[in-house]
Amino acid sequence: MTHTIEHTGPGAPAAQSDTMLEVSGLNGWYGESHVLHDINLRVGSGEVVTLLGRNGAGKTTTLKAIMGLLKTRSGSIRFQGHEVIDTPARSIAKMGVGYVPDDRGIFGSLSVLENLLLPPKVAEGGFDLPDIYELFPNLQERLDSYGNKLSGGEQQMLSIARILRTGARFVLMDEPTEGLAPVIIHQIGHTVRRLKKAGFTILLVEQNFHFARELADRHYIVQEGRIIDEFRNDEVTENLDKIQGYLGI
Repeated sequence: MTHTIEHTGPGAPAAQSDTMLEVSGLNGWYGESHVLHDINLRVGSGEVVTLLGRNGAGKTTTLKAIMGLLKTRSGSIRFQGHEVIDTPARSIAKMGVGYVPDDRGIFGSLSVLENLLLPPKVAEGGFDLPDIYELFPNLQERLDSYGNKLSGGEQQMLSIARILRTGARFVLMDEPTEGLAPVIIHQIGHTVRRLKKAGFTILLVEQNFHFARELADRHYIVQEGRIIDEFRNDEVTENLDKIQGYLGI
């Protein structure tokens, strides 16, 4: 199918206000280490929401817990009204949740095309290959290249593109701009805006506050495994000093 993906301005209101994800009292452990402490957050349908914080704050762990990749967790994670705290990751994926990990998860021994075709479709409405080539022209030029021959930016594009093929409409993105050149960061930002306009919902872990500020509707501040503050994007300017203090910038 062909997707209409148009530009939208930073922090534009979500097209719908229905809650797609609601996390309440989420706790998580790595072995004996208690790493998430009573996380509470919500993401409305069509929103871009960021988790901001310093290294080691618990942002990535929060995404893994939502995706079912954290072995030991408790509390409540409701996706589209369904409790998924005890649901395995493969079943969460089949509900239309996609995960773009910070290590990108590209198979280096497979070509770009093989990487694109590998994940199964979980829902109707996934991007066809022409949609992906329109969104990421670089990938069309590198279809026969192996994953380990791609630049970091191309690997990031491929990681996002694979999820779009599956039909997932709720996307968890972990540090999509990490280690990328400014021109690639700009392209990734443009992609997120277009996906938002097309009705995707995105929960974004990001260290680059300036990138996040250009894209998101709301921001949660994560510190030592806890959410300590929340700001709408239109509240950022008046709270800039406080936010910079939280993030150490």
